[in-house]
Amino acid sequence: MSTTTVVPPVELTEAERKQAAQLESIWREPRGFLGWFKAVHHTTIGMRYVVTAFAFFLIAGLLAGVMRLQLAFPEAHFLSNDKYNQFFTVHGSTMMFLFAVPMMFEALSVYLVPLMVGARNIAFPRLNAYSYYLYVMGGIMFYVAFLCNTGADRGWFSYVPLAGPDYAPGKRADFWAQLITFTEVSGLAVAVETIVTVFRLRAPGMSLNRIPIFVWAQTIVSFMVIFSLPAVMLSSTMLLLDRTGGTQFFNPAAGGDVLLYQHLFWWFGHPEVYLIFIPGTAIVSTIVTTFSRRHIFGYLVLVLSIVATGFIAFGLWVHHMFATGIPQIAESYFTAASMMIAIPSGAQIFCWIATLATGKVALRTPLWWVLGFFFTFVMGGMTGIFVASVPVDLQVHDTYFVVAHFHYVLIGGAVFPLFGALTYWFPKVTGQMMSEKLGQLSFWLFFIGFNVTFFPMHLVGIRGMPRRVYAYPANMGWTLLNQIESLGYVLLLVSVLLFLWNVFRSLRQGEASGANPWLAGTLEWATTSPPPKYNFLHLPTVNGREALWDAGPNQAIVVGLDEDARSFLTTRTLDAEPDGKDEFPGPTIWPFLTALATTAAFVASIFTPWGITIGAVPIAICMTGWFWPEKQAAERRRAREIWQSE
Repeated sequence: MSTTTVVPPVELTEAERKQAAQLESIWREPRGFLGWFKAVHHTTIGMRYVVTAFAFFLIAGLLAGVMRLQLAFPEAHFLSNDKYNQFFTVHGSTMMFLFAVPMMFEALSVYLVPLMVGARNIAFPRLNAYSYYLYVMGGIMFYVAFLCNTGADRGWFSYVPLAGPDYAPGKRADFWAQLITFTEVSGLAVAVETIVTVFRLRAPGMSLNRIPIFVWAQTIVSFMVIFSLPAVMLSSTMLLLDRTGGTQFFNPAAGGDVLLYQHLFWWFGHPEVYLIFIPGTAIVSTIVTTFSRRHIFGYLVLVLSIVATGFIAFGLWVHHMFATGIPQIAESYFTAASMMIAIPSGAQIFCWIATLATGKVALRTPLWWVLGFFFTFVMGGMTGIFVASVPVDLQVHDTYFVVAHFHYVLIGGAVFPLFGALTYWFPKVTGQMMSEKLGQLSFWLFFIGFNVTFFPMHLVGIRGMPRRVYAYPANMGWTLLNQIESLGYVLLLVSVLLFLWNVFRSLRQGEASGANPWLAGTLEWATTSPPPKYNFLHLPTVNGREALWDAGPNQAIVVGLDEDARSFLTTRTLDAEPDGKDEFPGPTIWPFLTALATTAAFVASIFTPWGITIGAVPIAICMTGWFWPEKQAAERRRAREIWQSE
């Protein structure tokens, strides 16, 4: 078993205090109302992602509560059929496009990856700010439409022909289609930033076999985003063009194909499940390592399992289409692929169990959430094997059995690890500890409430209750199970409110955490909690996979960076050897203005295809301001001979 040590904090010398003061002045974010819109540092933008995505999670959860109230009694009319369609569509779209991927991938990547690789900021910080503003503006547009009774009402997948111009008049499906464009452009931007940060800004010594599991996971997810998100952007754009521009991509009478939409959508839609799940498994690996007080068992197995999951995820999309009449040979292939993807997930679970079994376990609140993840995700994985079988899938297709399955997978694979992550990294962000008693009470209420809510859905689905119905007859035998599910929702709501109370209470009167309260080994804990805007006074170097545990008594640091500019070190992709230095761009309002111009173009295109053409003009103007060279930065570049010809 590996032993662990943590390098104790060292008091700063007078020279280091002066250096810290100078770095603070250089990296300080602008203040005031306009300063809020100019911020570009990854910790600032990352926290905005976290808060915004969690707010969307709460809103979507409240929509789910209204639906559970509607379904608690047979033949209820609390919501009309039309309102219920809007509620379940907005709920699902919010959870998938405004909460799950933005939280598990974008928010956690933006905040944590630069810290975990020892960088002072994320690559392309202005693009990072732009990605956030575009994301939040897309969400605002979506909910303004919903409040104006123009909310999307064709499901979070918006299948054609039901979402086409013949069956969905008005602008409801158009707002859904443009929500996809907003969120996916934002996700693609973060994917590019994450890949460049990991491959070019790692601390010296952090070779590929020393990259933390969490960073590996976010890098693999970034590649998955680049390969999957363009497909759903294409399908939603084609839908919008069919509806507003008179094209016929999905009209069979004019040579179009409705199944083309499903293929494009699920080429994104099934990898999307793993865009959510893979960061969850990486959170589990991180928490298990810290609270086992030992290096992770099977590091290489875990990394290869994540890579395998990323590859296989692109070979499963048609198992969502078993009821469409595809050839049997294709059904066999996608059944096999759907079962095969359980293998790398199982390998990860055995590595976690081995780590816990051979370590000195400290059972704190973040680890409780991980243990809850084990149970719920395994349950969801088992029912996933069921629906991967074509005969079973045909029986339970479009029933509440499927609703139960994907909630066990998504909440078990993402929300349980997420609450563990929020508890685990809360001291890093705030410098305060959360209450253990409140944290564990919140966990148990959530765990019990989740299973009370979603396990009966398996049973009511097997009894034949279809999904996406707003009312049901009293004589179907579904009433008691629906009432149990609604009771479970109340427990979930109380748990989340208790978690929020724990957060606000800890912010005001929580115990001071110190720099590394969990005695963790990754680099984000090598600086103060919360971190300064320059992240690290001295850029660190790395000797092992757990940088703090494996650090020597006189661990080397990086020297030679400019202290009068936002200077950063670049390293080589494979071995992270120093390769050069450059300068991050400073705060500016242009990413916000560019996002505003982009939003105007996207919203205008809902009403006329000319919206994009005309909207390109203000976008070009804003981007000119964005990239206009700054005099002082240009002079510093000349001084460093960056532009000197060879």
